[in-house]
Amino acid sequence: MKIAIVCYPTFGGSGVVATELGLELARRGHEIHFITYRQPVRLALLSPNVYYHEVNVPEYALFHYQPYELALSSKLVDMVKLHQIELLHVHYAIPHAYAGYMAKQMLKDEGINIPMVTTLHGTDITLVGNHPFYKPAVTFSINKSDFVTSVSHSLKDDTLKLFNIKNEIVVIPNFIELDKNKMDTAIPCQRSVMAKENEKIITHISNFRKVKRIPDVIKVFYNIQKEIPAKLMMVGDGPEKEKAELLCQELGIQDKVIFFGNSNEIDKILCLTDLFLLPSQTESFGLAALEAMACKVPVISSNSGGLAEVNFDGVSGYLSDVGNTDEMALNALKILKDEKTLELFKENAFEVAKQFDIKNILPLYEALYQKAINKYK
Repeated sequence: MKIAIVCYPTFGGSGVVATELGLELARRGHEIHFITYRQPVRLALLSPNVYYHEVNVPEYALFHYQPYELALSSKLVDMVKLHQIELLHVHYAIPHAYAGYMAKQMLKDEGINIPMVTTLHGTDITLVGNHPFYKPAVTFSINKSDFVTSVSHSLKDDTLKLFNIKNEIVVIPNFIELDKNKMDTAIPCQRSVMAKENEKIITHISNFRKVKRIPDVIKVFYNIQKEIPAKLMMVGDGPEKEKAELLCQELGIQDKVIFFGNSNEIDKILCLTDLFLLPSQTESFGLAALEAMACKVPVISSNSGGLAEVNFDGVSGYLSDVGNTDEMALNALKILKDEKTLELFKENAFEVAKQFDIKNILPLYEALYQKAINKYK
């Protein structure tokens, strides 16, 4: 199949999922065309089956905001005709599904019928998409997609609750490449670079937005380090980072917390990690938690959104109500204080992660693609 993938090329979960999906599809012999405004961060190497087409938005003084949706839909039309693309897979309802629909209509006028699969990831529904300014366009885009997928049952329920959706929504969860993780973790972890031998390493990875509840990460760690020697690795960047640094200074733990900024070496960082913290206000899925579990790192998280579908309470880690940092810290200490318990949770986390191996998830997408293509035959 010849497939165009439209996504955000950033460090966020949707961009990572879209890129890894495309790369694996290419390895299976499909021809994949990434169409976005910048090369995706995980698209490090191009293979014979992978192509990248940049969307350029000309700047005109007339436009207060540059019309990216217009440029994207035009680029999609051009690439479909040039490369005989058979299917559009757009990640995020806005603006991608909206632009995809416009491209479909323009192509239809030229006698080309092409199906569009839309994958919902979370903030396109629960935060941005539910805003009154965008809600009609989001509803329209979802209903005009040929097939719609959601990364969790929780997100599917939220979508049906918030929007007047007439389309069926198929749940296809996010995934992890376990083979890739095995290869990366074959290199010995040099824990001594980050912590002393007796210190446990706690990690948080996110885009440091308010929804991630970054102060809660600091508070949970503060309680942990009062009981056992520990270091906290904060990976990522965003609007809450400076506040987090100030909170560490106020609590007197700045020497125990390392702020890395964004990183392309997540696997190496997780290799050093004993426990992962994700106390988010909500997560449509919790890809960061899954990536940790695939590296044998148990997870302490909130029980909001799709996290309970990834982090199994008492098995791969523990779930707590949003904001209950005291319970999160107690659960963390249950795992960290005893080496046998820690080892058990590490193995359990990996076993749960196996369920989300890309080899199990990719066939679900391939079957849906074929169904979509057959719809227009």
